[in-house]
Amino acid sequence: MGSIFSSIIATFVTIPLLGYLIVFIICKQITKKHRRSVHIALDITTLLFIFSVHHLILTIWEHNYFWLIILFMLIIAIAFVLVFWKIKKEIDFSRVFRGYWRFNFLLFLMAYVVLTIIGLVQSVNTFVAMQ
Repeated sequence: MGSIFSSIIATFVTIPLLGYLIVFIICKQITKKHRRSVHIALDITTLLFIFSVHHLILTIWEHNYFWLIILFMLIIAIAFVLVFWKIKKEIDFSRVFRGYWRFNFLLFLMAYVVLTIIGLVQSVNTFVAMQ
């Protein structure tokens, strides 16, 4: 049972878009609202993209940079709070966190795509060099 669960988790970390699709379909069936389902799916799969980027970095460069990912996310959070405070002169933490979390989704989605392309190119280059 443990190996089945770990296989499912590994699949979602390796292919986070599949996780997004499954969460979206489940939420769409429950809420019957497209926009709300998209937002819930984005919020949940942000974690999948963060771990996927970490896994891709480990696979490509064989170094653990998870601490750097967390540090980068903290710096972005601080920047979001400061910008929100400068604009609104007060801080609504729920709105700031929502914007910050969705920004992280976009950032890690782009990082996932770029790292996937880098990994594929590196893999092809290694295969060609062996020939």
